[in-house]
Amino acid sequence: MRLPNKYQENRKVYGMNNQQLKALADKLIESIEKVIVGKKEIIERLFICLICSGHVLLEDVPGTGKTLLAKTLSKSLDLEFNRVQFTPDLLPSDITGIHFYNQKQGDFVFRKGPVFTNILLADEINRATPRTQSSLLECMEERQVSIDGRTYILNPPFMVIATQNPVETLGTFPLPEAQLDRFLMKLYMGYPETREGIEILKRFRFENPLASVLPVAGKEDFEGLKDIFKNTFVSEDIYSYIIQIVEATRKHHDVLLGVSPRGSQALLKTSQALAAINGRDYVTPDDVKKMAIPVLAHRMIARHSGSDTLKPATHSILEQILQRVPVPSEDRLKEQAGV
Repeated sequence: MRLPNKYQENRKVYGMNNQQLKALADKLIESIEKVIVGKKEIIERLFICLICSGHVLLEDVPGTGKTLLAKTLSKSLDLEFNRVQFTPDLLPSDITGIHFYNQKQGDFVFRKGPVFTNILLADEINRATPRTQSSLLECMEERQVSIDGRTYILNPPFMVIATQNPVETLGTFPLPEAQLDRFLMKLYMGYPETREGIEILKRFRFENPLASVLPVAGKEDFEGLKDIFKNTFVSEDIYSYIIQIVEATRKHHDVLLGVSPRGSQALLKTSQALAAINGRDYVTPDDVKKMAIPVLAHRMIARHSGSDTLKPATHSILEQILQRVPVPSEDRLKEQAGV
């Protein structure tokens, strides 16, 4: 696809191209699917979050493979992994770390908490108190830890995968909407289909296949990932399309609180990442449509929660909006992209 001259000139400066990223994504999905059965779309979206330096909220019933997915992702990319089980008595310092007095050194020494890693699994995040939840969310937003007047940087890549159980409310502290907005995506694992359930039984009959997973990439491969946002062209019509979707959430009669500007930025960024891992250097309306629900649904408040626990009312509202908002024509997109 031929792009405008100014865009072509800029593209020469940046390192990782989208074809290389597609190859990496394909290898990663193949690696994780040796362990996780039938969740290609979830794997793809997790990788998009990692590319976008975002965080994920995984919500589903126990036993659907949320923890195993996070472990397999980290092992496939040779990234450091830590897991924290969130409980009501968990303190912020249990996550971030503490200064303690070292008698041998005669001084206070900082002991790093589990947040100093590449992928942090915050298991059952809604079981911790709001104070502990907010300490983690500060690390997610600022990518640093401030303790006793000192600041410690979290080395990239850094991603939090938080899990919560949607059907259990006793002894939980639900994340408020302002904190939910900090998660780039909210994903649902879902139950496996019949043939997938049979494959899971066979695959785990003798041993956990996670032990045999080998890395397909390393930390050095993430140094050029930010280039994809400079390498992936966005037409004027796509900008307009995203804003029309977001504005429709604010005007919908079944919505109390619509999507914020942060949400529209997240939709753009994830759409670019989706285009890139598919080997394209331009965003299409289909990219925007595929990212709309996982990126926007948890940033909205509906007037009625809906009857389906695992499909919130905001999902249905967004599906309506996507049907109503005019989709940019392919001809105009090609014209704007200089084809």
